Amino acid sequence: MSGYTTTRGGRAVPLKEAILRGLGPEGGLYVPVAIPMLPNTEVPPAPGMLTSPDGDGCDTLLRIAKWAAPALFPGVPRATVTRVVERSLTFPIPLVEVEAGRFVLELFHGPTHAFKDVGARFMAALMEEVDEGEPASRIVLVATSGDTGGAVADAFRGLAGTSVVVLFPVDGISARQRRQMTTLGENVHALAVRGTFDDCQRLVKEAFLSTTESVAHRLTSANSINVARLLPQILYYVYAAHVVPRPRFVVPSGNLGNLCAGLMAMRAGVQTTGFIAAANANRGFIDFLNGADFESRASVTTSSNAMDVGSPSNLERLLWLYGGDAHALRRDVTGVSVSDESATECIADVYRATGYILDPHSAVAYEAARRHDAPSNEALVILATAHPAKFPESVEDVIGRAIPVPPDLAALEHRAERMETIAPTLAALLVELEKAST
Repeated sequence: MSGYTTTRGGRAVPLKEAILRGLGPEGGLYVPVAIPMLPNTEVPPAPGMLTSPDGDGCDTLLRIAKWAAPALFPGVPRATVTRVVERSLTFPIPLVEVEAGRFVLELFHGPTHAFKDVGARFMAALMEEVDEGEPASRIVLVATSGDTGGAVADAFRGLAGTSVVVLFPVDGISARQRRQMTTLGENVHALAVRGTFDDCQRLVKEAFLSTTESVAHRLTSANSINVARLLPQILYYVYAAHVVPRPRFVVPSGNLGNLCAGLMAMRAGVQTTGFIAAANANRGFIDFLNGADFESRASVTTSSNAMDVGSPSNLERLLWLYGGDAHALRRDVTGVSVSDESATECIADVYRATGYILDPHSAVAYEAARRHDAPSNEALVILATAHPAKFPESVEDVIGRAIPVPPDLAALEHRAERMETIAPTLAALLVELEKAST
């Protein structure tokens, strides 16, 4: 049965409604009525070579994505899904063996140099397909702890009939991350919130649950709370497990969307030995994996800012996926919390040993991998979620050299910024939504 219900038992709706609503009317997150299964009547291409950024990985990725993606969206014509794949996955995702048995899946070669480009670009292309012919404008409302905002703003920039309103903690992201949102102009509205990411996420949810405002502005979300941004992330798990058979995935974990996509990939048929959730000092989920009851906590500021989440939205999806059975979830996922000091030491150690440069978020995952007592035949695939050049203040002093900056990131320094600073209140956000609607 196709269609999308919610984690709180909402009625089943078609994909278009799930995408455009973003959040269920009762506050639940949309999920597939049935977890999709990868095709079993077709054979994907033969395993390819491990690739570098200049290799043929993009072609391999596209072939696998075209094979797998239609199964993730069963109500959408195959030709439509194929077009969306071709429009969105226009960059490689190299899989690099940094040390023996430790592979880094580089998810940062998209236009904003963060893993969020995969889901954001796919969602924007899919929304344009399913929303075709709608006369009224809409607002894509998104909260970000670092990279989501830039990826969503870039993906939806210039899209006719769409405005993007992105909220970020005023002191909680790097300068380059901020500039990826504040220098775009056009239909992108950047709001610096006097608070934490959890405040930003709360405001987005409050706006959606305010039925009057949600309908008036035709709000939709491009956070990982939106199922159309979450499901495409399954594709790179399929790809990685195709190139490196039966790996254990090590996932930098903040709002838990990336981990949720991986666990859905496993349910869909991806062969894996399990998952390691790697968190920074915001370790509430790690304590939960280790047996404690989960409690929302105030977020702690760290150098891996995109993971500074005290109340992860996708925990609700994870528990739904396991039917509320926390013990079953803990069998598939182990957790490791890594301090800033340990992540910094990892950046230095890996660079000295291999010349490879990790960003702070990927370093949290890599350090978690180093602590894992892996069997000799088990490969670890570490998800690298952002380009290290986005965090020069956290990396360059550690490795003792400047990081080569991609030209599009360097160009941000010469663009004027445009943003508004607001209080962490729904009333303040509604004023800005009214401006974005005009």
